[in-house]
Amino acid sequence: MRYLHTMIRMHDLDESLDFYCNNLGLAECKRIDNEEGRYTLVYLHAPLDAELANKTQAPLLELTYNWDTEKYDGGRNFGHLAYEVENIYAACRKLMDQGVTINRPPRDGWMAFIRSPDDISIELLQKGDPLPPEEPWSSMENTGTW
Repeated sequence: MRYLHTMIRMHDLDESLDFYCNNLGLAECKRIDNEEGRYTLVYLHAPLDAELANKTQAPLLELTYNWDTEKYDGGRNFGHLAYEVENIYAACRKLMDQGVTINRPPRDGWMAFIRSPDDISIELLQKGDPLPPEEPWSSMENTGTW
């Protein structure tokens, strides 16, 4: 397993970039504008992580800006922790065997979500290309929120 990023949401992207980049000294590594989904993702890295972050896309802070106004209550502005795994199906099977609920199963062979005991959302991402869909994951429904 490899740590990838932590995601947080904000209301004002320019204000947040000013804070994280100009005040804290982080630097932008990658930006994704998604018109269909109406959001922008900006990935930042710490100065001493620049080479590694640009090469491996980790460790990063993901700023998520939803273009439509939304009030973030109850800590919803904090999104999730993300980890890359060698085999998404094996990782989820091991977690299930240990009693962990898979809130968003890896139906796509790429992404799954679980929750910590403190209700922190954790994203698991398949290393490399998505795995071919397979059961029981393909037909498994979401459980709770993720």
